[in-house]
Amino acid sequence: MKQFKYIFGAVPSRRMGLSVGVSPIPRKRCNYSCAYCQLGRTDKMTNQRDEFFELSDILKEFKEYLIEGLKFDVVTIVGEGEPTLYSRLGELIVELKKLTSKPVAVITNGATLYDKEVRKELMNADIVLPSLDAHDENTFKKVNRPYGKLKFQDVYQGLVDFSKEYKGELWVEVMIIKDLNDNEESLNKMKELLEKVSYNRLYINTPVRPPAEEWVKQVSKESMELAVNILGGISIDMLNSEGFFSEVKDDYEAILSIIRRHPMNQYEIRKFLDSRKCSNIENIFEKLNKDEKVQVVDYKGYNTYRLKV
Repeated sequence: MKQFKYIFGAVPSRRMGLSVGVSPIPRKRCNYSCAYCQLGRTDKMTNQRDEFFELSDILKEFKEYLIEGLKFDVVTIVGEGEPTLYSRLGELIVELKKLTSKPVAVITNGATLYDKEVRKELMNADIVLPSLDAHDENTFKKVNRPYGKLKFQDVYQGLVDFSKEYKGELWVEVMIIKDLNDNEESLNKMKELLEKVSYNRLYINTPVRPPAEEWVKQVSKESMELAVNILGGISIDMLNSEGFFSEVKDDYEAILSIIRRHPMNQYEIRKFLDSRKCSNIENIFEKLNKDEKVQVVDYKGYNTYRLKV
């Protein structure tokens, strides 16, 4: 099978099943540098939209992926940065929908929803999954660490406006962090904000993979229960996902192709290799641990692997 540049997966999604990812953005090109980001700190911060990759090249790869006949449940435009920075996002959505009957989703931090053109381009997506992690400017700067010109009120109002205009499925995700926005006061403020957003589902998440900053911690079970009770959403931890998949034949290169975009812990890697009938698992772990391209993070007593820039 061919190794792809813009298409990856299928990757297990706890919200959507097996997701084929479409990445129209260069690695870590984003307008946020979220403290909890599993890819590490953003080193190419921008709020400028651009056609980073040729639309025709992305679509050509997707057609080639479809020829393989692999199983998937949804096509997700997600990228390794913020996908709404792709200036031809609207066209990408429309063209993908011509090629598959599966739903096309866009995962976004929601930062550009203040832009009417971005909102217009997202209208043809079947599912849009924006984030709302803060309840005021101060929390916004601590959690999302936005590009300098972005203001919380503009971002929030953009989400509200989009939610009133959009006819597809709007699934909002809230990331809660220990000792930052997991207390009752913060959650009640978040609830007030969410009451003005017309969404179909609300997911509540907490960092489960190594974050960009060491001070970011997963909330307790009690805090998560409090958040679920106040906000009325569902904890993503309660959802199940299928295993990882890669079209790359070589086991080691297959792991690298996944962790470039989606970090894997040692147990996920072992399960993935078992599913491929790999006979030299320990050798692969030894190679991963020595590979200068791979960052190994000891997090909660186990190793998580992600690819360096």
